[in-house]
This record gives sequence, structure tokens and C-alpha cells, in this order.
Amino acid sequence: MAQRRVEAVERALTLLEVFDQTHREFSLTELSQATGFYKSTILRLMASLEVFGYVVRDHRGIYRIGPAATRLAPLAVEGIQVEGLIRPVLESLRDTSGETASFYIRDGEERICLYRENGRHEVRHHLEQGTRLPLRQGAAGKALCGEHPHREVQVSLGEREPSVAAAAIGIERHDGELLGALALSGPRERFASSLDEHRRLLSERAAALESSLPRGPLRFH
Repeated sequence: MAQRRVEAVERALTLLEVFDQTHREFSLTELSQATGFYKSTILRLMASLEVFGYVVRDHRGIYRIGPAATRLAPLAVEGIQVEGLIRPVLESLRDTSGETASFYIRDGEERICLYRENGRHEVRHHLEQGTRLPLRQGAAGKALCGEHPHREVQVSLGEREPSVAAAAIGIERHDGELLGALALSGPRERFASSLDEHRRLLSERAAALESSLPRGPLRFH
């Protein structure tokens, strides 16, 4: 995948991404300071973006986002379906660990099992999608509270249900918004014996999922 990347395109997109609600205008010097690019490079890239209407430049040499961005914006309003991003991660977690993998979201003082892939073992923790559980109990509930450091795996050993153990990790978007929590769960005795491996799997899959999340709108259904 890295071989297919085009440096000039990435630099142009980097220039566009410095614009936001609080920084709507940039001079050439300010763009150089914000990106670390040479002014000569910026002039070439912004000239191309200007031709296609993604930026405009006024008589003072100040750049702003152009009308082309407005034309494309409605195409993203519907948002990307979250399930298409998360379901493969759950399947991978289940297949690698053998345990039940699930994705929870917060709804007030409850958590909802939005998606799940039940474990491969004959004896397993069975969950139904749509199940509501208390927020303040269980590993996923802890992860959804947002009271712990990002990427810290939370653990529950019989906290909500004596025979069930679980581990969970919060999933954040690029702006720090807590999207939900990835979780693994299973019978307490078996699960606890592989807890370190479950922690590692959740950390790895969470990092990969977060890096794949788009900056635009998302929808859960």
C-alpha cells in the first residue's frame, strides 16, 4: 500500500487540513509555519488546488477554502456505515482469541451491545445484539466512562456476572471523541488464563481501527 502513495497529493491534502473553524484564512508564511513546507512548494500546490476550486486566494495573497469543497460536502453527509468498519475487527478478534467479541456504545447510564461475534468455543459467553447493560459494571462499561487513559485496557473478572470475565478498550476518533468500546468476553476461568494475550489483541486491533476511522460523518445504522 505504501508504494501506491503519491507525495504531492499527500502534501496538497496536508495543506487543506490546516483549515478549520478557527483558522479559516492563511497567508503563505502561515501555511509554511503550519505545515513545515517550503514556500515554493506551497505556491505550486496551492496553484493546482486553486485551478480546481479547492482554495481561493484574494488580492492580499490570503488563502481560503474554495467552492469545490462545498460541492463535495453533501456527498459525505450520510456518513460511512460504522458496521462495515467494525465487523471485520470483531471477526478477527473472535477468530484469533476464540472468545466472544463485541462493540458497545454508551447511551446515558447504559451500554448497548451494538455488534457482536459470538465465540467459537462450545462453552462461551453468548450475547445478543441490542442487549442493554449497566454502564458502571463490566469492562466495556469502564472503557465507555472515559475516566481512564486512552488505549488502557479495562478488565472485569466476574464483576457483573460471576462466571464471566471480559476485557475492553475504548475507541476514539482523531478529535478525541469516544466512539465506543471493543470487548472480548468468555467464561471466567478460561478467559483469565489468557488475559495478557487478550489485552495485546485488543490493543493492536484498537490501534488499527482508530487509524482507519474517517474524519467525516459516521452512522451506526
